[in-house]
Order: sequence, then C-alpha cells, then structure tokens
Amino acid sequence: MKVTEENFNDIMASGKPVMIDFGATWCGPCKALAPRIEEIEKEYEGRAVIGTADVDECSDLAAKFRIRNVPTVLFFKGGDMPVDKSVGLVAKETLTEKLDALL
Repeated sequence: MKVTEENFNDIMASGKPVMIDFGATWCGPCKALAPRIEEIEKEYEGRAVIGTADVDECSDLAAKFRIRNVPTVLFFKGGDMPVDKSVGLVAKETLTEKLDALL
C-alpha cells in the first residue's frame, strides 16, 4: 500500500499493526528491499498493514519520524508513534520477526 501524508492517519486508525518502509526511488538499497516488502505485504494481508512511503513525496512524515537514512522501516502498534524500527537493507526475516512481535 502506498502511504501518503493524506492517508497516514487512516492507516494508523486501522487497529492493526503497521509497518511502513520509508525509501526513495533513487536509493539502490531501497530498490533491493522492495521485493521483500511486497512479499511481507502478501503474507500478512488481513493481519497487518504494510506500506511504503517515498521520503521525497512524504517529506513532512519523514521529518516527523526523523528519517535520516533510507531505507528505514518503522513499526507501529496502537498509535501514530513507532514502537520499533529497522535501518538499512535487512533480511526479510528481520522484518517479519519485528512484525510478529506486534501481532
């Protein structure tokens, strides 16, 4: 799911754990992480909300969460402040372990 500044609050109101990948089109590691994020999105459909946010398009969100490096994946549960994060190109298992802890 594409995350925008306009739909962010609706996503947070879903009541489900949320994982958002903050990246950029010009970022090589972000492009390498994208297929892993897509796999996780399919595997967790209905149990969690998985999204991607382009830091160039969502500069206010990137500033709010102090995104300094991309990719940065933030994890949310029960609010609009992250409860966990992962920075850089990481294994799919690293992300699913963090997500499983929120289910």
